[in-house]
Amino acid sequence: MHPEENRLHYMDNLRALIMTLGVFFHAALAYSPSLHSVWFSADQVNSPIMDHLVAFTHQFRMPLFFVIAGFFAALLVERRGMRGLLKNRSLRILLPFIIFWPLVTLGIILPIGWALTQVQNSSPILQFIAVMESQPDVPQPPPTTAHLWFLYYLMFFYLLTWVIRVLVPLMLGEKLLKLHPLILIGVLPILLLPALTLTRLPFPAPDSFLPQLWALLFFGGFFAFGYLLYRSSSLIDYFLRRWHWLILASLLAYIPFHVLAPEQVSFEPINLPWPEKLVLMLATAAMSVWMSLAGLAFARTFLNQRNSFMRFFSDASYWIYIAHLPILLVIQYWLLDQAGSWFFKYALSVSLTLAICVVTYLLLVRWTPIGWMLNGRRH
Repeated sequence: MHPEENRLHYMDNLRALIMTLGVFFHAALAYSPSLHSVWFSADQVNSPIMDHLVAFTHQFRMPLFFVIAGFFAALLVERRGMRGLLKNRSLRILLPFIIFWPLVTLGIILPIGWALTQVQNSSPILQFIAVMESQPDVPQPPPTTAHLWFLYYLMFFYLLTWVIRVLVPLMLGEKLLKLHPLILIGVLPILLLPALTLTRLPFPAPDSFLPQLWALLFFGGFFAFGYLLYRSSSLIDYFLRRWHWLILASLLAYIPFHVLAPEQVSFEPINLPWPEKLVLMLATAAMSVWMSLAGLAFARTFLNQRNSFMRFFSDASYWIYIAHLPILLVIQYWLLDQAGSWFFKYALSVSLTLAICVVTYLLLVRWTPIGWMLNGRRH
């Protein structure tokens, strides 16, 4: 059988789209008024439209990532066994993290030094860093996993998969997925509430090297859901013609989320009365689950086909995910001093970042050992 005939094209294509969505998401942070005080490249020109784009996509972008990762983990276990899963993911996930984490970290830190001396219209975070650097004996912030925290947590989940397969009967999870789909989409958000009680909302990126319990529970729940979904694809089948209803329900859930979420995102938790906090958590969990299911059903309906462009895009998307953030930040630091509307700067920063990532993929990655590491040898 030709290798392409044995691929799940809709999952490959969906993974590529979600990975590339990270460029659009991170670019939008610079032009979001609510994030103006906390993002490195925050621009003086911004728009509430970016607030809504960031807030809504943030609820499902990474959860859907983990659903897809759990799905492919189950596929690998079936085809290669548990040892095969750990060997494959050590090469595809752990090794890229070890190699690229220091490079990505330098790619984020070094341009900050350039921006502090060259950019006139600095963001509030850059101004804060400049003030802190002028102080004697200022402690250095601890290192973080940056946007590669997704890879970092995946390795924990692969190890937990091995442990749980030994200790917990698989049938328990499969019984959950045998519930009627309409009951299931009501139960799953409730199961995520304990995790959300342990963090601030909107939930932050768990980029600390110290694993966060809330992130293990929350994103681990989506990983487990994807793992079980591989054996119970009938749930996706149910929503093949109903995915638009899930999107509509998610948009309705976004209304109370928008009303209750803070106008300015900060590093401090918000103080809400318990009933309002519960509504905010339910809205967050519901959007995360419903949009993840909508994405799976949409992809199964419209993206389940072999396409040479999408195949190339799928291969390139891993590199785009790894490399895009340092490139994007440099472009947006330069744009801080340039005239133009928020839409012009947003479109330009996204276009240039994607172009540079694709060109570097073609020249430096696709036919090199880096590409073999990320996607396997090409034939």
